[in-house]
Amino acid sequence: MPLLTLYPLLFWLSGYSIATEITGPTTVNGLERGSLTVRCVYSSHWETYLKWWCRGAVWRDCKILVKTNGSEQEVKRDRVSIKDNQKNRTFTVTMEDLMKTDADTYWCGIERTGSDFGVPVRVTIDPAPVTPEETSSSPTLTGHHLDNRSEGSQAANYRPAAHQAQPPEAQCPPAPHLHHTAAAFGGCLALGLEDDEAPAESGRDVPRA
Repeated sequence: MPLLTLYPLLFWLSGYSIATEITGPTTVNGLERGSLTVRCVYSSHWETYLKWWCRGAVWRDCKILVKTNGSEQEVKRDRVSIKDNQKNRTFTVTMEDLMKTDADTYWCGIERTGSDFGVPVRVTIDPAPVTPEETSSSPTLTGHHLDNRSEGSQAANYRPAAHQAQPPEAQCPPAPHLHHTAAAFGGCLALGLEDDEAPAESGRDVPRA
């Protein structure tokens, strides 16, 4: 038996027909938290028949989510709506507030006596784009940063008193020989006395001989 003859038989055994009575997109893509629209087209003589949208990869287990009422009035259930345009022989399905779990196989169908007409539509959902937080183009320094900078400057310029170098005139190198010890000690003592008397000279007038 030719393959072209087998295909209609297989679809009839599975419970639905994909004759040219109804056509639809193979795949429809949507963004998470967004919406998508599926447009299915049917042939003449089916204008007043009920149209439906169901979910499930297996035809017999497909769950109908929404169905028209035979008119062109829009019907909505939860996040899914369907509207039939009988003049153009098309019906449109809209899915809103998309979630990742909405990705699945769906069906556009026409209800009739016997086996319904149906065509599968694969729905894929992409993650929503991440919006970066708005940041200031010229960031300002916080008080903490300013404090750290001030402390750093002080630390760089600060020298403990114990490690400060003494004035050259106040330094007394050790005497290289023992017999110079007294002279060196006397010199240091004289320098100390001169240092003690220096403030007095700057504070009053000393009569000159």
